[in-house]
Amino acid sequence: MSGGIERVGVVGGGIMGTGIAEVCARAGLPVTLVEVTPERAEGARAAVEASVGKAVRRGLLEEADAADALERLAYADDLAALADASLVVEAVVEDHDTKRDIFVRLCEVVSDPDAILASNTSSIPIVDLAAASGKRGDHVLGLHFFNPVPVLSLVEIIPSLLTGEEVVDRAREFVTGTLGKDPIVAPDRAGFTVNALLIPYLLAAIRMFEQGLASAEDIDEGMVKGCAHPMGPLALADLIGLDTVSAVAETLYAEHREQLFAPPPLLQRLISAGMLGRKSGRGLYSYG
Repeated sequence: MSGGIERVGVVGGGIMGTGIAEVCARAGLPVTLVEVTPERAEGARAAVEASVGKAVRRGLLEEADAADALERLAYADDLAALADASLVVEAVVEDHDTKRDIFVRLCEVVSDPDAILASNTSSIPIVDLAAASGKRGDHVLGLHFFNPVPVLSLVEIIPSLLTGEEVVDRAREFVTGTLGKDPIVAPDRAGFTVNALLIPYLLAAIRMFEQGLASAEDIDEGMVKGCAHPMGPLALADLIGLDTVSAVAETLYAEHREQLFAPPPLLQRLISAGMLGRKSGRGLYSYG
């Protein structure tokens, strides 16, 4: 396999984790996805099976290939299940301490000293996770996929000051040669490349709506039909998850202290109300 990556581990069974696990399995790799409880692991299994089934119905995947991909997937509730992985992608909640703790634990359980330990973080500095990994810090980098993972081709590769060049080369070959996706190498700064541009745009749209300058529908229609965007900023914020948008914004603001990165009050109130976007059934729009 490309870059010596023969077995993949994924930590976290949310939208991103299940998507990453699916594309790796569809690319021919054995994958183990780890969640915190058996019930959540089963939930992740159901999500992957639903996504693969949708690809079959849309004619994007043959039934035999879908069955093979699902056979390559295993699910667990203990990080020890990743002992033989040659690549682990962490895709848990966007929280610095949670991610740091996972990297500390991965260093204890992953037996291959050449295994790559990657984070799918949207904004947290990779160097913090590398430093937490001690002697394995040179094998830590960011692999930031985009939602929906089976559809979007971009992957940001984010090396830190500690990441070895050979590790970056292996990651690039994995992304291109195994997954068939398109990588860009992004700087290890809050938001990397894409979110450093995207998040201020989404926050500006939320502020415009909050201030009553335009309706949500008009804001989104303006960007779709006037700027040829495939989706308007408010609908996109709901798709990403308003809690995730806010978490990335907070990280950007903490590093840069620029007002364009500050989450608007409306965003914070929606989150407090549990209105997180599509995943909760209501956000800037209502779903259901």
